[in-house]
Amino acid sequence: MDTQVREHKAAAAVFKGAAVLGLATIVSKLLGTLQKIPLQNIAGDGVFGIYNAVQPIYLLILTLATAGFPVAVSKFVSEHMALGEREEAKRVTAVAAAVLAVSGIAGFALLFWGAGSIAAFMGVRQSERAIQSVAFALLLVPVMSVLRGYYQGQHNMVPTAVSQVVEQLFRVAVMLGLLFYMLEGGFGDSWVAAGATFGAAAGAAAGLVVMLLYWRRGRTSPGPQAQAKPNEREQPEEHAARIEERGRLRQGGREPTAALLRRFLAYALPVGFGSLVVPLLALVDSFTIPRLLMQAGSGEEEAIASFGLYNHGQPLVQLVVMIAGSMSAALIPAVAAARLKREKDLIASRAAMTMRFTWLLGLASALGLAVAAPQLNVMFFASADGSLPMAIIAFTALFGTISVVSGSILQGLGLAGTPARNLLLAAIAKLALNALLVPAYGIAGAAVAAVLAYALAAALNVARLRRCTGVAATGGAGLAKPLAAAAAMCAAVWATAAGVEALLAALPHAPSHRIAQTAAALAAVCAGALVYAAALLRGGTLTRHELAHMPGFGKLQPLLERLRLLR
Repeated sequence: MDTQVREHKAAAAVFKGAAVLGLATIVSKLLGTLQKIPLQNIAGDGVFGIYNAVQPIYLLILTLATAGFPVAVSKFVSEHMALGEREEAKRVTAVAAAVLAVSGIAGFALLFWGAGSIAAFMGVRQSERAIQSVAFALLLVPVMSVLRGYYQGQHNMVPTAVSQVVEQLFRVAVMLGLLFYMLEGGFGDSWVAAGATFGAAAGAAAGLVVMLLYWRRGRTSPGPQAQAKPNEREQPEEHAARIEERGRLRQGGREPTAALLRRFLAYALPVGFGSLVVPLLALVDSFTIPRLLMQAGSGEEEAIASFGLYNHGQPLVQLVVMIAGSMSAALIPAVAAARLKREKDLIASRAAMTMRFTWLLGLASALGLAVAAPQLNVMFFASADGSLPMAIIAFTALFGTISVVSGSILQGLGLAGTPARNLLLAAIAKLALNALLVPAYGIAGAAVAAVLAYALAAALNVARLRRCTGVAATGGAGLAKPLAAAAAMCAAVWATAAGVEALLAALPHAPSHRIAQTAAALAAVCAGALVYAAALLRGGTLTRHELAHMPGFGKLQPLLERLRLLR
């Protein structure tokens, strides 16, 4: 009975830690995504274009420098703590930190001293200083990520959560401070962009300080695995096998460093490869769009500004995809648990319901952003320039959410390599489509290429998922009712925006254009969401049984019943 109580407390601690980390991740990603809006507003599309050209390079080199080591640290520390080997867990962390410090220095050297060559290869020579500026973050982030892995391996998510939020707050604060200082001082776009990218190094320094304080002061207590005896968490034969494996690897009481590194690499590199594919799509744009625009006749500054316009829609789309990714975070262990129990029907039902909600969320987000693109563009970026590419890119919200969530289900099924391979194929397709469409149609062609590339990744994921579970993107539901609800939503968005614009324009003291467009955008989004939800419920697309699985439904149920929207 005592063992069951301890197990229950341990599980509760794990879920609490996951919730803390999940909330912190959402907050930090929100800050990281939405910081692009004030950046463009303050510095303009030229600086915005340079910033968006440099960021994928930094993310790629950072991924190469860290690979899957933080995940490996978390796994190895968790195992050692379960065996009561606290000092060995610390040694694992120290070895990983030393290796990643070296890789971070190598990444810094590559970016800092190779910045001129990289900028020339991109065709954006003004990005050289920004590349050098962001390189400093590589001296700090790898060690910080190892320390985060150490505490996550103890199922203590608080240090990681605190450091993530502090990192993003300092990143945004330093970026904004340098932007105002440099713009007041009359610095050129290349220097202003360098100031913006230096926020990454400042944020990394703040995050690392937080992690070092936790490490030095010993504020954390052992996680649930460290407190539990091995035979309380494993079957006897499993525990004996792990002890035998440790004994085989060790000499003189501890595992040799060379053997430890081999195990690290064997585990970390496949994980790192999966992460490496993600920034490739953005990197393809950085290295192709400005160059292709210049080959089509644009000057460098014009091409960079156009690339900035192309990225107007990215923060909003990334926000939608981020929400979908956060929603699917708990899906991997749930599907994995059902797979281990060989409960095929449970896997299919969980996958079907998740894909159904994903399809409905992605469809509404894509069409809503597309219809309201002109108003949202003015609201966030002060200008309607680039509204057409923004409207086209909105459709990546649909395919991006389907790709992310279906990829999470595939990972839970033990097919972690499949989403990575499909994203790699999408990156290759994006490269070819950019070459074909950008010279002829400019950034609108690049936007079409993005939609098609993400559609390819989503289709490949869904095809594999259907072979494994029999579940399609819409969960087997027909398209007629969701599309009818989406059409009603689009009509509501358009009519509301037009009505609010006309009403404000008729006032004796009409507000400024940006305020009017902001009011129209907010009203249109609210009206569209209400009409879409009502149409889905009234048409029977979402049933009472399905909604019962959603958090907070109990509080909304009486209201929905009074409005006769439930079936």
